Amino acid sequence: MLQDFHVILTALLLFSGPIAGEPFSYRLALPGHTFEFPRDHGSHDDFRTEWWYFTGHLEAGGRAFGYELTFFRMGLRDKVPANNPSKWAVKDLYFAHFAVTDINEQRFNYYERRGRSGVGTSGITEKPLKIWIGDWQMKGKFSGDQSDMKHAFVLQASGKDIELQLELSALKPPVIQGRNGVSQKSEGRGQASHYYSLTRLETKGKLLAGGKRLNVKGLSWMDHEYGSNQMSKEQVGWDWFSLQLEDDTELMLYRMRRKDGKPDSFSSGTYVRPDGSKIHLDHRDFVLDSTGEWVSPHSKGTYPSGWRLKIGSLDLEIAVEPLMTDQELMTRESTQITYWEGAVSVNAKRKGKGIKGKGYVELTGYAGELGGKF
Repeated sequence: MLQDFHVILTALLLFSGPIAGEPFSYRLALPGHTFEFPRDHGSHDDFRTEWWYFTGHLEAGGRAFGYELTFFRMGLRDKVPANNPSKWAVKDLYFAHFAVTDINEQRFNYYERRGRSGVGTSGITEKPLKIWIGDWQMKGKFSGDQSDMKHAFVLQASGKDIELQLELSALKPPVIQGRNGVSQKSEGRGQASHYYSLTRLETKGKLLAGGKRLNVKGLSWMDHEYGSNQMSKEQVGWDWFSLQLEDDTELMLYRMRRKDGKPDSFSSGTYVRPDGSKIHLDHRDFVLDSTGEWVSPHSKGTYPSGWRLKIGSLDLEIAVEPLMTDQELMTRESTQITYWEGAVSVNAKRKGKGIKGKGYVELTGYAGELGGKF
């Protein structure tokens, strides 16, 4: 599959013609970036890579589900002539991943798609905001004008025996991750992304699973990142957490991992208070330990499975456990990354008081290298 993908990509680039004149140059994610909403919910074509990332927990009649729907854009504008008038000119590639975890049945299904700009079968429009690959789509439920400050979306995706249609509405304003407008991922100028999150999205809609069409409701989380060069050659992957606690607080945290087995000093996180204000966390503010491991029968990769997290400044301790061990995606037909992306339970203590919650964890680089894709 990987070889087939590169054959297709090479053919598309050749069809677009040779680069003429001054080549396009992608911007780097640098300090001082100012976010503007709802504009920044849309595409940032002057950056090479971008993704819109939705995860959440849904309930219906005693049944519980987790879901993931992610859209990726990979820019190719530096490889095609800017003045090419052909509608077939490939300036961007699009990918999408869709997964549903049936927690009661302990069943995990995932699907993937890929597309390209230029012919209408996939793409991004700004007003109204729409990202789509075939009938998989994310649409913004706002006008696109700066005066419209709603952060609401419609999601739609389907696979074999699975269909998802959701409406999401933010209960808190966007949280800007990192410092001074950038989320630094490694040492070096521009080794970063512009990154914001909607940490608590009220969610309702329909889910077809197991032959039954269910009216579901729950909470979702959105991440949107764009940049051009994030990881260094010394980094092999990351462990990323998005946790929603029942006291109306949230936590985002990522640990970048190095080839020498040590966590990178550019690991960081954000704690979000009930009023939407935030506390930035750097790598010295938290201790993260795994409590077990899981060996994939599919990729043979060995993943951590279960974690203990301590944040001394917040007097906060958190235990995180997968709601199903096998939530691994092997995306041979799209991004070619094998990773674990799963629904988790959360049991926390703050100043001795117990707090429950839910979340999602993403683990990359445990079943093959990322190969410079980020």
